[in-house]
Amino acid sequence: MPDGLHDVAATLAEQLPDTRRWLEQLVRIPSISALPDHADDVEASALATADLLREAGLQDVEVLRLPEAPQAAPAVTGAWLGAGEQAPTVLFYAHHDVQPVGTAARWSSPPFTPTERDGRLYARGAADDKAGILAHVAAIRAWLTARGSLPVNVKVVIEGEEEIGSPHLAALLAAHGPRLRAEVIVLTDLVNWQVGWPGITYALRGMADVTVTLRTLRQPVHSGMWGGAVPDALTAMVRLLATLHDEHGAVAVPGFADDVRVPSSPERARLAALEVDEEALRHDAGLLDGVRLVGDPDHGVLERLWMQPTITPTAMDVTPVAQASNTLLAQVRARLSCRLAPGQDPQRALGALRAHLHAAAPFGAEIEVALGQHNAAWTMEPSGPAWDAAVAAMTAGYGREPAALGCGGSIPFVEPFSAAFDGAPCLLVGIEDPASNAHGEDESVHLEDLTRACLTEAFLLAELGQRAEELTAGRP
Repeated sequence: MPDGLHDVAATLAEQLPDTRRWLEQLVRIPSISALPDHADDVEASALATADLLREAGLQDVEVLRLPEAPQAAPAVTGAWLGAGEQAPTVLFYAHHDVQPVGTAARWSSPPFTPTERDGRLYARGAADDKAGILAHVAAIRAWLTARGSLPVNVKVVIEGEEEIGSPHLAALLAAHGPRLRAEVIVLTDLVNWQVGWPGITYALRGMADVTVTLRTLRQPVHSGMWGGAVPDALTAMVRLLATLHDEHGAVAVPGFADDVRVPSSPERARLAALEVDEEALRHDAGLLDGVRLVGDPDHGVLERLWMQPTITPTAMDVTPVAQASNTLLAQVRARLSCRLAPGQDPQRALGALRAHLHAAAPFGAEIEVALGQHNAAWTMEPSGPAWDAAVAAMTAGYGREPAALGCGGSIPFVEPFSAAFDGAPCLLVGIEDPASNAHGEDESVHLEDLTRACLTEAFLLAELGQRAEELTAGRP
């Protein structure tokens, strides 16, 4: 326990029943931003989040809308600026939208009915990222209840479109960026190393979506009459997709990975310090017995997950088996999800992929390649006053020093906000653990780790306040 914070910690503990109850209320709202039918639910989630920020004691709470983009899901903001102009300002980020449920029948309990089992709370959004909202609420509320003030100025923004790639982020920054400006940004949307072992993420892969369409015929034709001489689009697509990887499952597209940044010696030392339990990894991923891990064997598992690019087919438009007929398909469309490693230029990498797809299209098939949303990887040096404050707070909150982590996922929000605030350091922390199964069925949050995360945020406010002079040194 940090010196002098017993009253804040005790108050936070007393308020945990409310924190749990509010989390359960929030996850009951199916705020699926990817599905237009749930637009009203996303709106309801924003309003409920605004109520929670008010309960925490924040002022100027507002649901942010973009008149030029009325279809944009609303974000929510609030602030407490009573620490004075000399104190640093911290921006807390989370998001209130969630992923679709996937296959509802594969959930052990209804996706939007919070259910506790074995110390975990199961529901869509329980970990990603509504627990992150409650960590902010619990920490701020505990300070304001116990002392009536915070050691730093605090702003909060809760986004409503993170799960669809933050398409209106630029417009949000243009309209509201000045009111969100801060010296430090804290994002609770990442994963801890293990239950009880926290992590701070200093590297994120970028991402890109690519849609590939292959055509071989003007219309489907009888497979018996024409099969054997006339190529079908599905066979062409399968052969094309097979060219994307080598026998190890590593990306085999010429030039795609040419500018991947080679990890530094300190970075390799950080990776080596994290012992990977392959059996635990297989279990957490749900890997079937006998299925091997993929990727370049010259790179360790963590480097493959965090520092190497991927190209993954994630969808295909093709006749369902139940509706199949003996027909050669004329057209097939596939979606590729690319994860971009630190150092990669998205435009250059996608140009290499497009060139490869056109060159490798089999049988002279007609091909169309459409590039979707994309963003570069993000990295920061794991050092400095904000990083040191987070390490101290996590060590107190969890009882052990945090791991310095990379993440294979992407958060488009990070780079634009950091850049908009003159490179403000971003502390990427989380409440999830490898078993949380965010984006999958049976998503859950470990309730004891939720408590630890709330305490950590409360302690972080104090640690940042103690480093006020360092954090504000570059202020204009």
